[in-house]
Amino acid sequence: MTHNPIRPWRNIARRKSRQIMVGRVPVGGDAPISVQTMTNTDSSDVRATLAQVIAAAEAGADIVRISTPDDTSTRALREIVRESPVPIVADIHFHYRRAIEAAEAGAACLRINPGNIGNAARVREVVQAAKDHGCAIRIGVNAGSLEKHLLDKYAEPCPDAMVESGLDHIKLLQDNDFHEFKISVKASDVFLAAAAYQQLAEATDAPIHLGITEAGGLVSGTVKSAIGLGNLLWSGIGDTIRVSLSADPVEEVRVGFEILKSLGLRHRGVTIISCPSCARQGFDVIKTVAALEDRLAHVTTPLSLSIIGCVVNGPGEALMTDIGFTGGGAGSGMVYLAGKQVHKLGNAGMIDHIVDLVEARAAEIEAAKP
Repeated sequence: MTHNPIRPWRNIARRKSRQIMVGRVPVGGDAPISVQTMTNTDSSDVRATLAQVIAAAEAGADIVRISTPDDTSTRALREIVRESPVPIVADIHFHYRRAIEAAEAGAACLRINPGNIGNAARVREVVQAAKDHGCAIRIGVNAGSLEKHLLDKYAEPCPDAMVESGLDHIKLLQDNDFHEFKISVKASDVFLAAAAYQQLAEATDAPIHLGITEAGGLVSGTVKSAIGLGNLLWSGIGDTIRVSLSADPVEEVRVGFEILKSLGLRHRGVTIISCPSCARQGFDVIKTVAALEDRLAHVTTPLSLSIIGCVVNGPGEALMTDIGFTGGGAGSGMVYLAGKQVHKLGNAGMIDHIVDLVEARAAEIEAAKP
């Protein structure tokens, strides 16, 4: 809420971590928590994959990951990287040659588990390729694919097993004098993931990539991710996030930003505060909010907008937002700017007028920047 002071009780003390670079995006340290997503196209289809990358970037994604399971996809990666507006992470499983090819193709980061790609000589080759081409590495531990010896030791996926796996992979990189890495310990179980991340945060100063893996569809996955990631972010854990949804990658980006915005950790675009509506509403709140979300999706400047159906809570919410509209009656409502009443407005023209007000205020804020 740009016209209100920051309140001390809203501050989150972030865990101190090392900072690495994923392309031009800093991850860790005091850098903003970055938002990631992953394409779901055939990676060898350059046009389709690049279209998804661009759409995700326009939605605000800082980093995009692409699976590269074969040499066809790593060849395509070179062109995708060249045209991508954001750094690309190459998702590698098992085959060390794919990691080397992805580094040579210009990937900014390799998502890989060093212990899964073969012997020490192969690990050295991958690390050398990362060094030669300025690649970071993400160690990606997943509860569903833990090493057999750890499952034998612990009997099932558990926080101790996941963290031990992560630390083993870290040692492989450090033994090769490689330190530009981040790490994740993902699980689809919220409790398991949260416990593993909390334990990991105490065991290493590496930047942490947060995610609740395979969270589900748009609604269920959003809820699981908000609970799991929100809990960790609130406690200061997390340097970059990916919300894993069975949905369009753009939706993952939107949900990721909404989670960060709700905790005051990132500020991008218009935050709409709206009521669920009831019999007191002076206009159709649900349709109005849906229309405004669509019409204001292009605005990247942080702004707050309250859309409240009646005067019970409307004026109070408007005091705390940049722009507000409160339903009144007789087909009109009240417009607020910076918490102050400015004029009445007929319901018929409210959407266009509010869009104009938001765009004008965003332009003022951008013009005032040094």
